[in-house]
Amino acid sequence: MKVVRLYMNNRLRNFNYIIGCEQTRQAIALDPLDGDAVLNAAAQEGWQIKLIINTHEHHDHIEGNPAVQAATGAPIWASEYAKGKIPNVARGLIANEVIELGSMKFKVLPTPGHTPVHVCLLTLNEEVPILFSGDTLFNACAGNCFNGGDVDEMFDSFERELAPLPDNTILYPGHDYMKTNLAFALTWEPNNSEALFWQGEVGGFQPDEMPYMTLGQERSYNPFLRLQSPELVEQITQKGEGGDSKRSVFKTLRKFRDQW
Repeated sequence: MKVVRLYMNNRLRNFNYIIGCEQTRQAIALDPLDGDAVLNAAAQEGWQIKLIINTHEHHDHIEGNPAVQAATGAPIWASEYAKGKIPNVARGLIANEVIELGSMKFKVLPTPGHTPVHVCLLTLNEEVPILFSGDTLFNACAGNCFNGGDVDEMFDSFERELAPLPDNTILYPGHDYMKTNLAFALTWEPNNSEALFWQGEVGGFQPDEMPYMTLGQERSYNPFLRLQSPELVEQITQKGEGGDSKRSVFKTLRKFRDQW
């Protein structure tokens, strides 16, 4: 398997992904925004796009669907709950089902929160697992919940689907917000050496140069994965926010990030 990451150079800083089987040259277009860019990148690899998969229904994750489908005939797959929200969904994906294309296998993770229909994809047969997290998990942050989402569902998705994943899982998020998110993380843990290190590392990077981080690395600096950090909890308490349960800390972080 090979993954091509395309930075869309748009206001929302989207990443598009093409996931290709190097044996069969078949590929998946994941969350295409710029259909022509996705088609050109696939052609450069010598891949034939056989599937279009959308993690959720927001416009910046589906606008390229028509162009890719018109050129390739690939069907559109998304959550079973996305039918009627995403045009021309041919197959509704159910929780924990396995998608196979060529030699590639993915598990569908139900991750409502950013929207009620959000799903992530987890590779099943790669030596190192890869998580395509859409707008659920970003570098140093969680997705927002103010555009049709629910923060309690997001917390539950983190606990149920993401917490059990091994540290060596590589994260492929739907957007590049790493610099801003690291700055936000450091407002809660100003002494976090990993956050400080990576802030320095990526400071001069362009979006398409951003590193691919593991969940183990994310767990060292992402406040939404560090809900029991004493320093973080103390900062929340000092701001007069009540409750120190993991859920309340998560919700407080998300509230402050919405205003960041």
